[in-house]
Amino acid sequence: MKDFSHQLFVRFKINPTFALLKICLMFAVVKIAGQQFKVKQGQQLYVPHLAGKAGDQVEFDDVLLTDDGDNQTTGAGVKSKVKAEIVDEVKGDKVIAFKMKRRKGFRKKHGHRTLFTQIKITEIA
Repeated sequence: MKDFSHQLFVRFKINPTFALLKICLMFAVVKIAGQQFKVKQGQQLYVPHLAGKAGDQVEFDDVLLTDDGDNQTTGAGVKSKVKAEIVDEVKGDKVIAFKMKRRKGFRKKHGHRTLFTQIKITEIA
């Protein structure tokens, strides 16, 4: 069985290494839970907690920019969607809020760990 780059070379006379490089260059800027992320296909990243379990598919419609190496689309002209798969749910590092009033003996220590969802980008369409 021949790989994808060989098929591109045979059908369109494109150099196989150049074709794979163009596929790797495609990226998008997506807004997820109020934060912007630059994503590529196959990339894994941690985002604020999303509803769903490991293995579920998620789709993000709020794409702000797409770039495939030649064409860059921004603003209202972007009609792309980014599909991802939930890999895991994890907790972030512990954040400690320590309050103290000097000479009064008042000390309070509160801490929390923020929930994150690890996702893998499967498709930019």
